Amino acid sequence: MPASITSPARDTAPTLSYSPVVLRVPGRPADLTLRVTAPATGDDLPVILLSHGHGGSLSLSSEDGYMPIAQRWASAGFVVIQPTHLSSRRLGHLWETTPGAPLFWRSRAEDMIHILDRLDEVEKSVPLLDGRLSREDIAVAGHSLGGATAEVLLGAEITDPDTGERVSYLEPRIKEGILFAAPGRGGDTLNGPMADQMRPFRTVDFSTMAQPALVVAGDQDDPRHFTDMGPAWYHDPYHLAPGAKTLFTVFGAGHLLGGIQGYDAAESAQLSDENPAHVAAIAQLTAAYLRARFGRDEGAWQRARSGLTTGPDAVGRVESK
Repeated sequence: MPASITSPARDTAPTLSYSPVVLRVPGRPADLTLRVTAPATGDDLPVILLSHGHGGSLSLSSEDGYMPIAQRWASAGFVVIQPTHLSSRRLGHLWETTPGAPLFWRSRAEDMIHILDRLDEVEKSVPLLDGRLSREDIAVAGHSLGGATAEVLLGAEITDPDTGERVSYLEPRIKEGILFAAPGRGGDTLNGPMADQMRPFRTVDFSTMAQPALVVAGDQDDPRHFTDMGPAWYHDPYHLAPGAKTLFTVFGAGHLLGGIQGYDAAESAQLSDENPAHVAAIAQLTAAYLRARFGRDEGAWQRARSGLTTGPDAVGRVESK
């Protein structure tokens, strides 16, 4: 492990985690519940909205997952807000009676917008957090299907397969994005055995996704169940979207990127993708990217990039446009 990577067992500052914060949303078949993880001290804190993936676990795909990355971001000075989307297996009992199941791609984006609309309420609900959040420095992050949620909030447009409506959820309050193993292009590229489950994303248009973003992809992440493009499919949000984009390709990482979705998760072990060093490097580089982009530490990105992507112990490679 390169010396510059923080030990998997040690973060740099104490954090607080609080759940559930409950938001009642008219028309939503279940309350919108959140986990908020924050630094124990500090003010004017940047916010990261973190969207979970669509895995088979009841807890990892919910507000109770992604602690390896959420805690590290909080220790680096960010407030991380994690909703439980309707696509969570935890709410699977609602799927048969709720339009949009099982992906709930519209509802997922709307969850994030509800959180931003009610950020004052969220802040006041969490002990010791009131008055500490920045309203100017807000990012969205998402893993897998959560990456698709982040894509549409950053400006990617989708033609609804049921209505033919071209849909935009571009959210101007979100200034930056982090896309973890996020889906790539649609159309005929989606030719795998599970491609029909991705109907809404057959029409994704990255040409409208102009907001800045860091795309994180594993070079061993093979989406053969969706497409025969191989790991390069996850690079599409970088190559096909305009504007300032950065691509971090993690050497040897699969779809779970070392285990960002949970500590000692069975899914990571089954996929031979459990690697605490990958998680630590990804957390360090993504935090440095946002700290630099939000003007909190102008040199953070260059230091992290140099330490993690150069020399014989490089964890991955970075390119920008």
